[in-house]
Amino acid sequence: MRIGYARVSTDEQNLRLQLDALRAAGCERIYRDDGISAVARDRPGLRRAIKRLKSGDVLVVWKLDRLGRSLAHLIEVITGLRDDGVGFHSLSEAIDTTTPGGRLIFHVMGALAEFERELIAERTRAGMSAAKRAGIRLGRPLKLTAAQVEKAQARIDAGETVAGAAASLEVNQTTLARALRRRREGATVPI
Repeated sequence: MRIGYARVSTDEQNLRLQLDALRAAGCERIYRDDGISAVARDRPGLRRAIKRLKSGDVLVVWKLDRLGRSLAHLIEVITGLRDDGVGFHSLSEAIDTTTPGGRLIFHVMGALAEFERELIAERTRAGMSAAKRAGIRLGRPLKLTAAQVEKAQARIDAGETVAGAAASLEVNQTTLARALRRRREGATVPI
């Protein structure tokens, strides 16, 4: 069975073009989402369409961007369909995973998505390294300043417990203990 899925982002857009194309492609059932952005995680029409699909069925869309919010998301959805024995057909891009050529295009898309993820990860690592070299601290904001850690150490040296010093600073005892340990080890950045 060929099952169609159509989506428009805003209420002002019209589904007629998509619906006509899906009917002409032989879709026996068409599920739709009106006024739902591609980035929306919950798309009830798409959820119902995927739930309805069985092994041997084909999900048909007018264009790829109607189905996924990103290339990685498209790959994820189409791979899930394939794993369930369901084909996929995008009318505008002429991608049909029930044919050898369509499967080839899908695999090329998957390789491009993986390449894109690796480039993003590489750029992220390079940016973090550059920030560290520039002395920029990464991660969560600090709970304690160097001055607070110094005062807490002085209080502890004077006989107060770590728990008492932590309570006076309104932090967890573990947070203060970690900051004191880093201070003893010569860390330049307090925690």
